[in-house]
Amino acid sequence: MSHNRKLGKPTDQRIAMLRAMTTYLLENGQIKTTVSRAKEVAPMAEKMITLAKNANLANYRKALSYLTKEDVAKKLFDEIGPKYATRNGGYTRVVKIGPRRGDCAEMAIVQLV
Repeated sequence: MSHNRKLGKPTDQRIAMLRAMTTYLLENGQIKTTVSRAKEVAPMAEKMITLAKNANLANYRKALSYLTKEDVAKKLFDEIGPKYATRNGGYTRVVKIGPRRGDCAEMAIVQLV
């Protein structure tokens, strides 16, 4: 994690949440979440894509150990990695979209560029 935000959760829950959100982001291309969570998920997604750019068995297993779905890891190495082969970093974008209606938490969309 980049800034080590605690996000109001115990360590195990926080790691599980980030794994799930990273998996969902790579599966669907974008997610809508709070700004602080978005800023934590983006670097993890970048790391996964960096692994996929250099596709070998060791990197595939590293990605599998972090992602929660096997088919997402396969998609990562078959489609997403080659797509960003010529790009050096900056695979994700965090766009702020204003406050959430219920509790006025600042919301953002994380998307793959």
